[in-house]
Amino acid sequence: MIVLNRQPRKKEYNALIDLCCEVCDEFQLVFRKDFADFADYREILDKLSPSLKEMKEESEWATTILGDGQTAYVYYYYANEHTKNLLKELSNSLYGWVHPNLLEDLSFFKNGKEWLVSSSHEEESYIFPENEEEIESLKQIKGLRWTIQEDDE
Repeated sequence: MIVLNRQPRKKEYNALIDLCCEVCDEFQLVFRKDFADFADYREILDKLSPSLKEMKEESEWATTILGDGQTAYVYYYYANEHTKNLLKELSNSLYGWVHPNLLEDLSFFKNGKEWLVSSSHEEESYIFPENEEEIESLKQIKGLRWTIQEDDE
């Protein structure tokens, strides 16, 4: 597992989004009903809607488990050229995906498996590369700061 040591911003963020959309086939964004009014996000959801795969009301997603019967709307999108450009247009940092300005917890998936997961309000993110080629691609992102953390298995 790779731990990002500092928030990717600007060029680092853009390069990371490019890589995520190259490696992964889908991503998710979360609308927390307890934090915001749905109307506040209508414009963003409309822009992303051509690439919407599905929306689920869930109490758990890549980086969060809600308690007390709470749920959120988790939007799953195809990672493609359209969404890649929008993700870079709508934010200039990974942890910019947080209430009240944007949907939360941008996370990417490769063949249904977590690849990059983030908890924006906690300012934490992890990458789960599947091979050395993916690690080498991360090394090519100038300024990206990360460490490899061995699993405790």
